[in-house]
Order: sequence, then C-alpha cells, then structure tokens
Amino acid sequence: MFPLRDINPALRRPIAVILIVLVNVSAWVLVQGFGQDPSLAHSLCEYALIPGELLRLTPVGTLIPVSRNFACQLEGDASVWTLVTHMFLHGGWFHIIGNMWFLWVFGDNVEDAMGPLRFVAFYVLCGLAAAAAQIASDPAAAVPMVGASGAIGGVMGAYARLYPRTQVITLIFLGFYWTTVAVPAFAMLGYWFFIQLISGLPALGGTSGGVAFWAHVGGFLAGLLLVGPMHRPDYLARRAHLMERRFFD
Repeated sequence: MFPLRDINPALRRPIAVILIVLVNVSAWVLVQGFGQDPSLAHSLCEYALIPGELLRLTPVGTLIPVSRNFACQLEGDASVWTLVTHMFLHGGWFHIIGNMWFLWVFGDNVEDAMGPLRFVAFYVLCGLAAAAAQIASDPAAAVPMVGASGAIGGVMGAYARLYPRTQVITLIFLGFYWTTVAVPAFAMLGYWFFIQLISGLPALGGTSGGVAFWAHVGGFLAGLLLVGPMHRPDYLARRAHLMERRFFD
C-alpha cells in the first residue's frame, strides 16, 4: 500500500516539514551529487552511520564496498555526529523521493499538533531512536546506514496515535492490477509497521541487509510514545473547534 494523500487538512503552513524536505534535498544535491559517484560514495564513507565502526567492533582497515568502483576503508575514528548526519542522506532517487513523499503526506498534521520547533525536536529524537534500534539489532554491522526513514517512521507512529480514523487515499497493487481505496490511518500505518517488523526478524543479530527495517520499527515506536508528551493539547482542541466550524459552515 502506498499513500497518495490524506483527508485531513492542516490548519497551519508546515514550516518545519518544508525545512526538513529542503535540508534533505540540499544534501542530496550538494553533498551527494544527485546520487553520482564519487560524491555519493564519499558521503556514505564520511557521514553514514556504520554501527561496527561507531562502537569499534569492526577492525580498523576493513574495506566496505559502497558502489561498483568505490569502497570505504574504516579508520576507527567514526564521529558520534553520524547518528544525526545519516538521517539527512539517501542511497538513491527512489529512496529520497519515497521518504520525502511520506513525510509530506503525514508530517503536516503532526506538526499541526506540535508547532514547528517541537516537531523538529520530535523528528530528530525519533531519528536517534531509530538509529539505536538498528544498532541494537546488529552492533557489529559494517553496512553504511543512511536515510530519513527512521525519523519519518516516528512521524507515522505519531500520526497513527493522533489521527487513527482519518482516511488515507492509498494506492494498492494487485499483480498487474492497481486501484485506490480510502482506508483508516491506523490500518494503513499498522500494515506498514507489520511489514517492517516481519521483514526485520531474519536480520536480528545477523548480517544486515540493504534496508534498515529495525530503524523503521524503532522510529515508529518512538513516535507512538513521544507524541504523547510532545504534542500540544491546546492545538488539537483549537483544531477540532475550527474543523467543526468548517464542517457546519
């Protein structure tokens, strides 16, 4: 299932969401060279999160292939800042476009319930929780981890808690046939979470694959928990009042 849009208009301009999208796109263009080597390879070697290097569990000098012609050589000096920088980098066009689309669909309403400053803090905290979950699943992993998926998973978890019955227009593929249906947010997002959880089980304590499923799981759960203390009930009450007025007007 792929979300196209939600039937849940935001009352405020999503300033923080727009800023985060711009930062990700800027990093893709200016740091990663539109996904072309050597810029892409350099960004993965310098700014990606490599659990085994960060925890010093992978031997210094280890070579990690990151493309057909390039490899990272671990020097044992990984920066703790890669816990943050990795969430603004991506591995390909589909990766960044998919992540930014999910953020755009669900992020505006979550920001609506928090305000921009709280949303930015929430987003970063979810990204850190996602990174921690992925590291815990395989501490010695030597595969560079990049992507906003964990932080955006947190946004999706928050959305599922704040607006569980909101209808999401979803694209569904059934072989060569596709259609669109409106499903409640808790069903669409619950299905997404279930797929991440099931897909991540084979990688527990083993060799990491190409997708950081446990980052998705950790981010989603963090969003479910953090949205409670970080959203503003007065914003939601005002939103409910204005939406009721719109409905009757």
